[in-house]
Amino acid sequence: MRILVIGSGGREHTIIRKLKESPKVDRIYAAPGNGGISKDAECVNIGVMDKEGMVAFAKENAIDLVFVAPDDPLAAGMVDTLTANGIRAFGPRAEAAIIESSKVFSKNLMKKYGIPTADYEVFDDPKKALAYIEERNKYPVVIKADGLALGKGVIIAQTQSEAKDALKEIMEDKKFGDSGNNVVVEEFLTGPEVSVLAFTDGISLEPMVSSKDHKRAYDNDEGLNTGGMGTISPNPYYTPEIAEICRKTIFEPTVAAMNSENRTFKGCLYFGLMITPDGPKVIEYNARFGDPEAQVVLPRLKTDLVDIIEAVIDEKLSQIKIEWKDGATACVVMASGGYPLSYKKGMEITGLDENGQVEGAEVFHAGTKLENGKFYTNGGRVLGVTAEGKTLDEALDKAYKAVKKISFEGAHYRTDIGRTK
Repeated sequence: MRILVIGSGGREHTIIRKLKESPKVDRIYAAPGNGGISKDAECVNIGVMDKEGMVAFAKENAIDLVFVAPDDPLAAGMVDTLTANGIRAFGPRAEAAIIESSKVFSKNLMKKYGIPTADYEVFDDPKKALAYIEERNKYPVVIKADGLALGKGVIIAQTQSEAKDALKEIMEDKKFGDSGNNVVVEEFLTGPEVSVLAFTDGISLEPMVSSKDHKRAYDNDEGLNTGGMGTISPNPYYTPEIAEICRKTIFEPTVAAMNSENRTFKGCLYFGLMITPDGPKVIEYNARFGDPEAQVVLPRLKTDLVDIIEAVIDEKLSQIKIEWKDGATACVVMASGGYPLSYKKGMEITGLDENGQVEGAEVFHAGTKLENGKFYTNGGRVLGVTAEGKTLDEALDKAYKAVKKISFEGAHYRTDIGRTK
């Protein structure tokens, strides 16, 4: 098979590495890919939103399957366009990807179908939103931009003045563009967070092993929200009992709700959950693999990923058994100094071998470029350094030992990934 993976981050590098394990795969292309990905796939310079470019490339190169990994092209209908041109594609159509691309849609869906989530109201006017927050007078309060915002469109305001600033930033200053035309104002939930990715063909659903993301930039969950600074799998708070409750009250009802709305979801559905004192509740949905959750979940997958993808596309997911490795995985993200705000690019990365690897760990490249045989930083999150172990402590120990061997100017990473308080 000849496979094209759309995207350029750590998630895409992880997907490509897993696809490479399949005996069914002959060639893998990445559009546009990155420095590290170029060691595992042939990178082609096509932008992730270029539907016509993707179709033309897929036809010219006899591509058997396209894996659409990022949120933006999914929301824009990349899968719809590929499918309409007779090209097999993995990922939800635009009508289903709306579960991530509109927070207003997903919250209203949960309310309509009784799926547990935080109480909320939707606003298109910052003054009305602020009046509602002032009237409730409950802090912290969660304010979310409706649309896609690179995982950064959520602000937890501790005070009235912070809420006012957040609404101004999202709705008036348009920090996230049109994504901030509407906002969701939500009650603040407490409890451990859990990420559960699931394969679904729109009929059945197969949850993957659980993970825990660390969103804040600095140790002890301080600093700004990021796209993710590290992950562990499994999540210690996600017990078999909680998993069963989630399947019955959240996972299966979500698939059924999307079918009822004539928005059948096929692909990878991500559930961001909070295990509250009242039971598990949905914080958010994503319409694709999380990043960096993919970096700890996919390395644990034993079943051929190609078989799973084909089963999802052909609506035969119930016919295959998906198996996972025991043990644990941990991923530590090495980021550019200054991320998630401004940061420099072009710093040489040392400590990797010619394959962009380091002994004892797998290194997934998120923001790198390769020039004259050397790797350089080319993004906010640069590398995801991932290790497996029999226990979480063993996996973390290996990952941090590997991190210490890698260096670039201004490198920043959290030292407390996987440490439960």
